[in-house]
Amino acid sequence: MRIISGSARRVGLATPKGLNTRPTADMAKESLFNVISAEICGARFLDLFCGSGAIGLEALSRGAEAAVFVENAKPAIAAILQNLEKTKLTSHAQLLEMPVEKAISKLDASGRGFDIIFLDPPYDTDLLSQTLSQLVQTHLLSETGIIIAETDSKIYRANPIPIPSTLELTDTRIYGRTCFLFFKWRVNL
Repeated sequence: MRIISGSARRVGLATPKGLNTRPTADMAKESLFNVISAEICGARFLDLFCGSGAIGLEALSRGAEAAVFVENAKPAIAAILQNLEKTKLTSHAQLLEMPVEKAISKLDASGRGFDIIFLDPPYDTDLLSQTLSQLVQTHLLSETGIIIAETDSKIYRANPIPIPSTLELTDTRIYGRTCFLFFKWRVNL
């Protein structure tokens, strides 16, 4: 696993030991960033359930203004700290070592806002729908921002997630077993 493009291009990334994280494959990551390339430069990026931090680091490497990484698993925290050093992107990053639901509350209370929110919760839980429900009750997503959720394509096809009424699913991209769901605020007509 590596950074694909930008200032940290080709830097290899550490991944957490064990089977509790599943790093996004380089092909899926490259396809994702091809889709959102126009939104990256200068963006404020929030990477929830960040694992090794590969997605947020890719955003920083490609010109995001800042990224906040949220993770509470110790092996993943060690990997992201190592990856921040290797990529030399530490000055544009903040790591919150806590559960995602606590981090969302803390960031909202601080008045922080983000242009892109990426979340990749464990596939075999209902954390995806829980996190979307919590996010729509905050001011974290900017008015024109996007939420990107990563999930397993087989799980998603068999059991689509409930979408909060204030969000609109604007796109779905499937790359093998990886499925990216794109959301924005619903515009009332």
